This record gives sequence, structure tokens and C-alpha cells, in this order.
Amino acid sequence: MTSAPKEAMFYKTFDGQSIQCLLCPRQCIIGEGKRGFCRNRENQKGKLYSKVYGKPCVVDIGPIEKAPLYHFIPGHLRLCLTCASCNLRCKYCHNWHLSQKSLDELNYHSYSPADIIQQAKNHKLHSVSFTYTEPTVYYEYLYDISVMAKQKGLKTSIVSNGYIRKEPLLRLLAVLDAVKIDLKGFSEKFYEEVCSASLNPVLESLITVKKNNTWLEIVNLVVPTLNDDPRMIDEMCRWIRENLGLDTPLHFTRFFPNYKLTHLSATPVSTLESAYEIAKKNGLRYVYVGNVPGHHANSTYCSNCGEKLIERTHFIVRKNQIKKNGLCPFCGGKMPGIWGAELRTGAPLP
Repeated sequence: MTSAPKEAMFYKTFDGQSIQCLLCPRQCIIGEGKRGFCRNRENQKGKLYSKVYGKPCVVDIGPIEKAPLYHFIPGHLRLCLTCASCNLRCKYCHNWHLSQKSLDELNYHSYSPADIIQQAKNHKLHSVSFTYTEPTVYYEYLYDISVMAKQKGLKTSIVSNGYIRKEPLLRLLAVLDAVKIDLKGFSEKFYEEVCSASLNPVLESLITVKKNNTWLEIVNLVVPTLNDDPRMIDEMCRWIRENLGLDTPLHFTRFFPNYKLTHLSATPVSTLESAYEIAKKNGLRYVYVGNVPGHHANSTYCSNCGEKLIERTHFIVRKNQIKKNGLCPFCGGKMPGIWGAELRTGAPLP
């Protein structure tokens, strides 16, 4: 059964017809019968509606490490879901077949928020994660599921580009447990030319999440020739140090040719290792190398005594020695994050 359109949050109406969406920094002006840049929010007779509410195009199960969120109950399996489209146009998106299409171009399921929570419970999962495309573009669905998850004792996380205005972000943070934001590069030129967006709103979102004390991790996908300049990486790490603190985990992940950037080569591992060293020299305590299975920087080390506390191979946790209260068993130092017992239950959804 197809759900009825859901009236959107965060918009205003002009002359009873045109609408301005106030969800993301684009603040689209949307005429009657038209949709905004994200393809999901439509003006119907002077009211803004979400076209994707209750219509996820993917619902599956995966490890939290794939987010990646390394300090958020490591080793547990999450219910992953997403809806069509995005409010960015990243030229290297590896989920472009979902993010660069509208609902009309994709197959989708019909799941109410209660259905999603029940799926998570049925499979004995510990959290619900909104990922694969940008959660902002199905904000109302995300919000309602998160409210219900909180009531049912499930944790929630988003994998986001951070391109959202402050008011809707703050409202969302009240019902989220963890946020991973892609800091795609550290220049306006990169954001404009590669992502069709701008950098400053993302930086503002990062600061907002941190000030709200919601658990935050950052990913920087290092793309050869576009955002891999050591000076840019150093500037980014200094900004993180000064604005988000030394304990915010930073993941440098390996780019592989995709979508509109198939002419580029994969990121050399040496480039990722150079970025890792730059971050460590800036004092960042939890720096990771991603998309390089078996790399020593997949694992988590105590910033106080240096002992390996979580051993990972790619998305698999081999050993987790951090106590449930977040203490290092070797030196007693406090590890920043949200900790708990590993949970590896669940089976593929039909």
C-alpha cells in the first residue's frame, strides 16, 4: 500500500502559491507543481510535500563500521535505509544510481516508520542508520523514524553531507545518537566544481553537531588531483583541531574511479598515509585510513598509552578491548565515543 504524501517541514509560502523550502542552504523557490533541487519536495497548491515519505529504495543490514562510525558501539549491525536522490551533485558518488535519480526512476518499498522499527526489532538490531544517499532529502521520514526509535530503545545515526540549515539540524539532533559528516574537501572551489555546493554551510553544521554534544565523526574521501593537496589537508586538520577538538575522529578514505570521475586513478595508499601523518602532527588523536583493508590505521589505539584497543580488518571488528564504560583496560584512560557490547546478529532482509 502506497502512503499518502507527507507535508514537509521547514518552508514558507509566497502569495499562496510559490514556496521557499527552508531545509537546506539552497532555500529553493518552488513553483506550483514543481520540485526543488533535491527532486523530493513538491509544491502542491501552495503546500510543500515530501514525495518519498514511507518509500525507501533500500532497506538492508550492515556493520556500523561501514558508515564509517568507529566510536559508536563498535561491531554492531544496523538497519540501513535510504530514499531516492540528494541535495548535492558529487561527480564521484559511488551511490549515484540512487542519489542522482528521483523516486519516479527507482523501485521502492512501502514502509511506515513503525514498519522500519519492527524490522529492526525482528532482526535483533541495535540501531537504525540513514545512509547511502543524503538523509536531509527525506527529512520528515528520518525524523519520524528517529522519534519512534528513541521511544523503543533503538539508537540512530545518519551518514550525511552536512548540507542542512541550522534550525532543522538542531531539531534532528534531539533524536539522533551519532552523526557522520563527509567533509568532502577544504575549498569553496572543490565544493562548487565537484559537488555543486559550498563549503561554509558544512563547516557550520559540523560546529553545530559538536556544540550539541551529539557524537560526531568526519570522513574525507581523498580524490587524486582534486582535494589531495597536503596544504589543503593541513588547513582542514587545523580547522578541525581549533573548532571541533582533538578527539573528533577523522577518516581519510580511498577514492576509486566512479560515476563522472572514471578517468582518475584510485588514491595511492601513500597519499592517505601522508594525510594521516598531517592529521597526527596537528594533534588529532583518532585518525583512520579507510577503504584499505588490513591497514594498521583501520584500528583504534588509546591516545594515552598507545595500546591497540579495537582491531579491525576493513568493516570487521576482530577484537574490542574497550570497556563498556569507555575506559582503556591498560591505562584506565577515557576513550571518547559511545560504547557497549558488540552485537553481531541479524540476517538479510527479504
